[in-house]
Amino acid sequence: MFRAYAVLVLLGIIWGSNFIFMKWAIALITPSQTVFLRVLFGFLPLALIAWHRKVITRKQLRYLPHFIVMSVLATSFYYYGFVAGTALLPTSIAGLLSGSIPIFTFLGAALFLPEERPTKQMAIGIILGFAGIVLSAQPWQGDAGVSIIGVLWMLTGSLSIGASFVYARRFLSHLKLPPLALATWQIGIAVITLAVLIDFDGITNIATDSQAMWGTFFGLGILGTGAAFLIYYYIIETLGSVRAAGATYIAPVVAVIIGAIIGEDISRLEIIALLLILGGVLLIQTGRNKVA
Repeated sequence: MFRAYAVLVLLGIIWGSNFIFMKWAIALITPSQTVFLRVLFGFLPLALIAWHRKVITRKQLRYLPHFIVMSVLATSFYYYGFVAGTALLPTSIAGLLSGSIPIFTFLGAALFLPEERPTKQMAIGIILGFAGIVLSAQPWQGDAGVSIIGVLWMLTGSLSIGASFVYARRFLSHLKLPPLALATWQIGIAVITLAVLIDFDGITNIATDSQAMWGTFFGLGILGTGAAFLIYYYIIETLGSVRAAGATYIAPVVAVIIGAIIGEDISRLEIIALLLILGGVLLIQTGRNKVA
């Protein structure tokens, strides 16, 4: 159990550092191209390891519909929402809003996982979390505040990955498939669909900046996608969907710290919003009748 919580913290750190890598990439290429490169370079090492360990089998094709759903919810749409949102927001705000993932996971679990029924404490956590989101968005400032479109993209991405935790818990966990196989199928399908859908014009611009290139290939790809999803499936299997989503309350803290380091103005309001979101998530995490 200690090992599961240790890798949960590691996953939160990886996810929290992704926002600065996204910022570097989208200064040179489009959000959809950023997502494609992230997924491609996350898939290549996974595919090699999966081939070496022989974890991909023909029998797994029967689960192809589940893999396709996960490739959309937990890869393509989730990543695009976060990249599109980060393009319009400061790194710290984007990372802060990613803390809403456990909230959406909880709502999905309450609706579709009877064994994870909510409590009053968890409901209070939801209210606190959404209050933090509202403070982050600052809608009362209108055009002078943060981009509402960016906020909506971040929330859409959070909803997508939150739904994927619940979907994986309900339809994939009991299958006992190797985490490496699940991640390889999911990300491989995403590579194929994105390759068909996106416009590649100008994608080579990423090579003009070594910092952005390595941040995309290694930070977003190998670590932020390949390694992250191996950890992701392992945590779902060992800790359950709601606790697994707890990795995401580490990510906002990491993103805000990185934002401060690179010179972004971190206001008192953002700190309060962060505390509200984290407090809400902690109430959700600790307020369960039965742990998954």
